[in-house]
Order: sequence, then structure tokens, then C-alpha cells
Amino acid sequence: MILDRNLRILLVSSEVAPLAKVGGLADVSGSLPKALAVLGNDVRVAMPKYRSVTAGPVLLDFPVEVGGRKETALLKGSSIEVKTDGATSRVPVYLVDNYQYFDRDGIYGYDDDAERFAFFSRAVMEMLPRLGFQPDIIHCNDWETGPIPMLLKEVYCANPFYMRTCTVFTIHNLAYQGNFPPDALRLLGVGAHLFNPSGIEFYGSVSYLKAGILYADVVNTVSRKYAAEIQTPEFGERMDGLLRSRAGDLHGIVNGINYHEFNPRTDPRIYKNYTSESVEDKKENKFALQKELGLPVRDVPIVGLISRLVAQKGLDIVLGAMDRLLRMDLQFVLLGTGSPHYEREFRSLAERQPSRVVASIGFNGILAQRIYAGSDLFLMPSRFEPCGLGQLISLRYGTIPIVRSVGGLADTIFDYDPGTGMGNGFSFKEYSADAVEAVERALRAYEDREAWKRLVQSAMNLDFSWNRSAAEYMDLYDRAMMKRKLVGLTA
Repeated sequence: MILDRNLRILLVSSEVAPLAKVGGLADVSGSLPKALAVLGNDVRVAMPKYRSVTAGPVLLDFPVEVGGRKETALLKGSSIEVKTDGATSRVPVYLVDNYQYFDRDGIYGYDDDAERFAFFSRAVMEMLPRLGFQPDIIHCNDWETGPIPMLLKEVYCANPFYMRTCTVFTIHNLAYQGNFPPDALRLLGVGAHLFNPSGIEFYGSVSYLKAGILYADVVNTVSRKYAAEIQTPEFGERMDGLLRSRAGDLHGIVNGINYHEFNPRTDPRIYKNYTSESVEDKKENKFALQKELGLPVRDVPIVGLISRLVAQKGLDIVLGAMDRLLRMDLQFVLLGTGSPHYEREFRSLAERQPSRVVASIGFNGILAQRIYAGSDLFLMPSRFEPCGLGQLISLRYGTIPIVRSVGGLADTIFDYDPGTGMGNGFSFKEYSADAVEAVERALRAYEDREAWKRLVQSAMNLDFSWNRSAAEYMDLYDRAMMKRKLVGLTA
């Protein structure tokens, strides 16, 4: 049941679009606060102030204890824009700055990441009383913020300011865990008694992700299917036992997408705008895409794939199936960057099949939107997929997904039945080149142009906006607050 009052919410993340982005975490952290604000909540965001982030003047500075010494945190201001029909507002963003830790070219992958994000976590806890912003909910995201729920209960538990503050911890990808040497305990300012299997020790390391899972009032991940999968050895990344122990507090909420940004009616990046009522104009995007990429301009199905080129994304089965795929009358367009192995293999494929395959290695936001709009089918054969955004964006543009039925892909894409017209895409279960069979089914369905038009229109009219997801997060916050209240009554 959604709360009947507005909440004070602080969302904490290591990356927030459009200020700083590495992956999908930034999209969620930049979009969810906007949707929560539209519901009437007082929402604010905290993130590190990286070199690439433009900030306003210093709001305040204060000492932060890290590793037994004091470091200075500079708090600077920014905001993200909230657009609703006929109105514009802004969500405040607090940028935690320290030149030693964050004045760098990148965001992650440094030898002192344990210290950098220990400092950030403690700075968040120290800044709130100084700001006078007393949140009902601190919503933490991924391992970089995992220490915060632990600090709240182990270090700041006696501070009256935090007496009613609850924590929600969202796992965006369990594979990224923030596991560091035992000295991270000293950096965090917590005792050695926590370094045991019942605490935050994880196979000889201190795990920031485990800290978040263990201490948060409520834990969630970004799809219901993934929430179930990570409680199994296959997908649990050695944390399945811990997650099973928290099964009663573990929930799944599918991410949304920004329907103002991803809107084929108004998107300035695509060749020709269209709607579900003018879906025939989608074909103009196909022909323009073919022309731009040097493919023969003809009304043949285009299969698009936009992805990080890493093993998680199922690219090995795409390469293994390509000979069979190219026996069909289709064109294949790939956009992505990542592993040199996959970059090399897809470049080679495009060189061998220049009239059938395009491999654009790199990232190009405009081309990505043109592929979403100009393709007929969108391929996501992931080995695992916590949520996935590509399939949601492709549906928005009337490009029908072909997915492996795992994680968020299983929660959002349902097999199309040409007999009943039910379903919004094509799926397969086995992680193998049998994905070709799903492509074959899609191509057979494409041949019935009237039925295909109805499928495309139905896909475009689905609601995977943040409005739906934000309402589910409000229910999750309600659960966290009820749990905190019950714990207080029994303490």
C-alpha cells in the first residue's frame, strides 16, 4: 500500500545521468528521483563530484574520518531537470568533493577505490545533519554505497538525527561486489569484530556489497526474476546463501525508461518522427539507416544489437549462430564497444559480409537511437541480465525484442503467439545457438504485415515508464519504514 504522505528521500549513487555515466546505474539514478519528485516527495541525490562534473559553489565543508585521520569534504550543488507536461522543475544534487579522491579522469578502477568510497559513504552520513535534511529513506545503490546502511547501524545508531531513517539497498548487478583487503575495516571506521562470515567478511575480503545487503532494512534488485535467480548458485555470485537468508526482505522492481527522452514522436535524433498511429513512417527510418550505414536500401528485416561487447551479453552465441542467421533474408547492425576479442570478431564479420552486416565499434548516442528506430528486431541474448534497458527502449520505438528469458528480460518480454496475437517479443531459454530459432519465428511473423503492424503498435503502447516503477518504490519504502518501526518496538 502506497504511503498517504510525502517522504523525504535521499538517493545515493556513484553515477547519475546526465552528470556522470558509465552504465545503466546512472540512468536509474538520474530518472527515478524525477519520478519520485513528481509524486510529491522531497527527493535529493548525493554523488561524488568527479573532475568531469560541473558544480556550483561550495555549500559547506566539513571533516570526514577515514582510516583514522581527517579528510575534508567539500559539498557542492547541482541539480537534474524534471520535465512534466507543461512544467519544469529540478531535483537537488549534492556533490561530495575531495580533490585527492575524485579529481580524476575516470570513475572506477583505481587501487584506492576502497578508500574513495569509504570516504564518500561517511561524507554522506556527516553532511545530512549539517544540511538539516533528515531523510525518511536513504536509498543506496550498488557496492559503492553499500557501507552506508552498515554505518547507520554500527556507527551512527546513537545519533538522534537518524532515529527514524530507514535504508533501502538496490543491487543493479550482483557481479560487481566491491571486495577489498581486510584493511578496509579501518578505512570504514568499524571494528574487527565485523570481519567474520556473519559480518561483512566475504571469502577473506571485506565486501561493500555484502555490507549493503546485510544491513539495509529492505533490499531490492531490478527485476523480479533476477531477485529469484540470485538466490541460486548459478546466478548468486557466491552470495546466494546470504540472499536466501534475506529472502523475506528481498524484492524485485523492473526499471523504467524516461519517456520524455525516448519518444519516437519527438526524438530529434531519429530520421523521421512517428507514433503508433503513424507506424508506417517507421519504415522511413529503416531506409535512412541503411543509407547512412552503406547497406542496400531494401525492405528487408533489420536485426539491431546495441550492447557493451562483453561475455555477459551473449555475444559468443551470436557469433556462433551467424552463419545460420545470414542464410536468412535479413541485415544485421551492431553498435558497441568492449572486449577487443568481440570488437575484432564483429569487425571481421562485417568485412566478410559488407552488404549484410555493419559493426560500428564505439559508442554513438545518435546512431543508437537511429538503430532503435530503424531496426525491425532487437537482439538481446544475454547470459544474465538483471533488468536490461535495451528491450524497453526498443519496445518504445516499435522494434520487437528477441531475448533470452533471464532476469529482467523474462519479466518484460513475453513470447508472441501469432494465433492469439498475445505477446510483445520472442524469447528462448537455452544459452546456445538455438537462439536462431527465435529469430526464425520472428521472421515468419514479420511476413504477415498486418499482424506485424498490430504487434508493433501494441509494443509502442506499453507502459514501461518510471511512473509505474516509482509507485512500486513507494511501496518498498513503506515496507522499510514498517520494518524499522517494528524493530524499534521490539528493541
